[in-house]
Amino acid sequence: MGAPKATLGYESRTAAISALRADGLSTAVIADRIGIEAKTVTALEASAARAKRPSQLPITVPSLGRSVLVPFQDYAALRPHAARRAVTVDQLIRDIIEIIARDDMVDAVLDDGATS
Repeated sequence: MGAPKATLGYESRTAAISALRADGLSTAVIADRIGIEAKTVTALEASAARAKRPSQLPITVPSLGRSVLVPFQDYAALRPHAARRAVTVDQLIRDIIEIIARDDMVDAVLDDGATS
């Protein structure tokens, strides 16, 4: 975005457009007076409207979970198991993790000799 361009005695084209619009002039007349295309008038008005809106930053909410990348081959291997249960693979993974954690089955599932 460039620096404001003084126009018709206003500090910027946007300010000039706003004043002329407040006087009830049409987009075509405003464009002729300023010496720009009608689409530029519309674009400058839209840009000014966006600038007046509150920030569109995402709302921060407490995290309800974490993302984990599952290797494609493992994901694919779970498809038939998910299909038999009429759930998505993602839901099946969540269910498996929930049950393992809830029922303290990590040692039994991993069977790696580590004890808690």
